[in-house]
Amino acid sequence: MTGETGFTLIMQEGVDPTTAPNKPPLPPRDHVQWEEEGLLIDRNIPVTLRDGVTIYIDVYRPADRPDGPMPVLLGWSPYGKHGLSDSLWPPSGVEKGWMSRFTAFEAPDPAYWCAHGYAVCFADPRGAWLSEGELRHNGIGEGEDCYDLIEWLGVQPWSNGKVGMTGVSYLAAIQYLVAQLKPPHLAAINPWEGFSDWYREFAYHGGIRETGFLPRGSANLRFSTTRYEDTNANVQAHPLHDAYWESKALDLAAIEVPAFVVASWSDHGLHSRGTFEAFRQMSSQQKWLLAHGQKKWAHFYKPESRELARAFFDQFLKGEARGVEAWPPVRIEVREAARVAQERAEQEWPLARTDYQPLWLDAASGTLSAAPLPAPASVSYDPLDEAGEARFDMRFERDTEITGYMKLKLWVEAQGADDMDLFVAIQKLDAAGEPVGMTFYAFFENGPVALGWLRASHRALDEARSTPWQPVHPHDREEKLEPGVPVPVEIEIWPSSTLFHAGETLRVVVKGMDIYRDGLPMLPFARHEDLRNAGTHVIHTGGAFDSHLLVPVIPQD
Repeated sequence: MTGETGFTLIMQEGVDPTTAPNKPPLPPRDHVQWEEEGLLIDRNIPVTLRDGVTIYIDVYRPADRPDGPMPVLLGWSPYGKHGLSDSLWPPSGVEKGWMSRFTAFEAPDPAYWCAHGYAVCFADPRGAWLSEGELRHNGIGEGEDCYDLIEWLGVQPWSNGKVGMTGVSYLAAIQYLVAQLKPPHLAAINPWEGFSDWYREFAYHGGIRETGFLPRGSANLRFSTTRYEDTNANVQAHPLHDAYWESKALDLAAIEVPAFVVASWSDHGLHSRGTFEAFRQMSSQQKWLLAHGQKKWAHFYKPESRELARAFFDQFLKGEARGVEAWPPVRIEVREAARVAQERAEQEWPLARTDYQPLWLDAASGTLSAAPLPAPASVSYDPLDEAGEARFDMRFERDTEITGYMKLKLWVEAQGADDMDLFVAIQKLDAAGEPVGMTFYAFFENGPVALGWLRASHRALDEARSTPWQPVHPHDREEKLEPGVPVPVEIEIWPSSTLFHAGETLRVVVKGMDIYRDGLPMLPFARHEDLRNAGTHVIHTGGAFDSHLLVPVIPQD
């Protein structure tokens, strides 16, 4: 397994896997096989990796034709292959009957796929649960381990030599990592929402450390008989983009395998940005994008989505003509509100016909204007006050679709501080001025159109990677603010698609803390509590201060 260079990885002694809360009892390591509800189940098959370490996998095959040959779907995650359930949290929107009790978290359902002639494999990666070795969280070493398992699955006597991968979140992100290594038996991938940039999308939004989901998610990686990579501690030890983050970097352009990529507008703060970036950068000649605005787990498990995935895998793993080559390259849902959207076909992402239009901020009136403002003005707020914020509204005179990437340029000043954390939300108001909620973060329906973040000291741009509509920050250094000196900052707003009807309003909110703060108890929710705010935040507009929101307007046919 390839190791890290240029930094010291923080490792901890593993927590006894038998003590994991909210998990069923951990079965012993012995290999057993049995039939149940039409499935032939092999639990704890040992697989030896290239360096001699043994990991353990579970394989499900159709009991009436276990000898195949059949394709294999692999679900790879550290969450425990024994953690099976036929349901998820009620707010997730996953309905009864969409999953069988054999389904691992965020993974394909063996009952469904085996009934359609597939084998399904769940793995406990190196160091996780009862597998040997030390648990490392992502990085090229985990990609190599997954490569070795794919090649093992591809040559089993019951396999047809074709392996595919599907799943949500971790089970999507690992697909980018292993597909770039080109294992010969990997025939197709189906990443269903997974971040692809560890620093910018998982750990530090705009350079501001994420303190809600990240510690909770990292805690799920403690269960090991050896040692585990303490991701939460490593994140805190590496606040700038350095060798640690480079060890997690992907070569997305190296991915050439057929790919059905599913992204969403509704997972800002975790997966939205990275899934679109993965699709854009993949070199696959056969790739398709589906972008939706629904709850991610409900969207993955709902019958219509499952049938789309089966058509894709039938074509590339079974060689059946399922018409996938006739799919439009891109399908998007254009939202009006939570659970209100229209799907349409497109030829590319981002949309080539996008008309990027600046909306100029006016601090004096709290509005957005289609024309620059000649007179300078400023607005200030207390970044430590939950009520402190700046708002800018634009009421549309005609139906307007905004689909793609937004950028907010601000001239900012911190009075009484040498840094400032900027949180941005794009919101929709109806014709009466009431908020229109969007589906948000897998559970909620009162969310924003889109979000953005930036720590002002991280305002330097990566000129080679940035575009006029998508700023990219290197995050490799800090430039503190000088007293009384306004500076320009460019804030990336994650992708979205929303239709504003005539009379409806787009609102920009700028604040010094999370704008959406109320997650349901015990449910994962993005938060940012390690802040640098003090004094007063000032936003300058008009005249020489070209503060504006650049919006991707899609011309109406």
